[in-house]
Amino acid sequence: MSFFLVFFLVALVLYRLYPRLTSFGKAPRGERLARIQRSPNYIQGRFQNETDRGRLAEGVSEWHIYRDFFLGKRKNTRPESPMPSQKTDLHNLSRQEDVLVWFGHSSYFLQLSGQRFLVDPVFSGAASPFPFFTKAFDGADIYTPEDIPEIDCLLITHDHWDHLDYETLRALRHKVEAVVCGLGVGAHLEHWGYSSQCITELDWHDSLALRGSITVHCRPTHHFSGRGACGNPTLWVSFVLQTPWVVVYLGGDSGYGPHFAAIGEEFGGVDVAVLENGQYDKRWPYSHMHPQEVMQAAVDLGARTLFPGHTSKFDISYHPWKEPLETIVHLPHEGIRLITPMIGQKVLLHDTTQTFSHWWEHVE
Repeated sequence: MSFFLVFFLVALVLYRLYPRLTSFGKAPRGERLARIQRSPNYIQGRFQNETDRGRLAEGVSEWHIYRDFFLGKRKNTRPESPMPSQKTDLHNLSRQEDVLVWFGHSSYFLQLSGQRFLVDPVFSGAASPFPFFTKAFDGADIYTPEDIPEIDCLLITHDHWDHLDYETLRALRHKVEAVVCGLGVGAHLEHWGYSSQCITELDWHDSLALRGSITVHCRPTHHFSGRGACGNPTLWVSFVLQTPWVVVYLGGDSGYGPHFAAIGEEFGGVDVAVLENGQYDKRWPYSHMHPQEVMQAAVDLGARTLFPGHTSKFDISYHPWKEPLETIVHLPHEGIRLITPMIGQKVLLHDTTQTFSHWWEHVE
């Protein structure tokens, strides 16, 4: 038995043996669980996607994925040189600016109508229960919790490790006024010191009015959840942030599906769509999108601007790290403005003349 196989098996055993470690969070119980059980999306003890296509390709098992990921040959999945970045001073941003600042992968700071939002922040340097797995790329982890100002609303799309980070959220809990997340995710946050009074859990098609004439709408994605064995115990969601002046879609993680067209029709299109564009693979075609599907999703949403994320910080798939960006910028996107900011660069949401470089072309 090879060293790598032994290492993998030991890590897998540790992963299974310690589900009660604090960073794994807590399963929904009591009234929270009772509310989950009343959801039309919770069937036979687990949340289900609206379109039940499963998660993995036919003939592929979890064992195949773990085996190939740890023992297979993966080429160019991490950059050899540090990621470029620009560090925007978030503390001194004028609240009059509507801006987006990307932290790499699926973490964002967003300011709309004077309200500050933080989406799926991961600043711990790793996207896994163990710091030596799924480490951030060199130069991609330039922000820390200390760089984050007071946050009006923390948005969590789902509870996977690359979106819900224990160390980050513990460090930020005194800076966050309110949290909005999918059903069940609040159990993790309460376990980590967040007050139940500040947490609002939404089901698909729920909405919540916020300050600043902002409404947050919770909408479906096609994905899955769980911080140990999957099990789908909590709900995965996307968000539409709607103001009288701008509509922003935050897609979370999702495979391609009819929900994009439904959302686009409901809101008459969106001004900005933040969609995942990375960590896809033929082994899991229904839970992440290839770049061609990302562009089609933007068309379905009626997006005027597309920001493709879920790249440039963690390698949790098999494709070369540059591939998602290299592919999508060469796809036809007539009528859709494609923006590609580097980590930390300030995106002015109302300035359609702002330009962005193909910064990844200069990274080895």
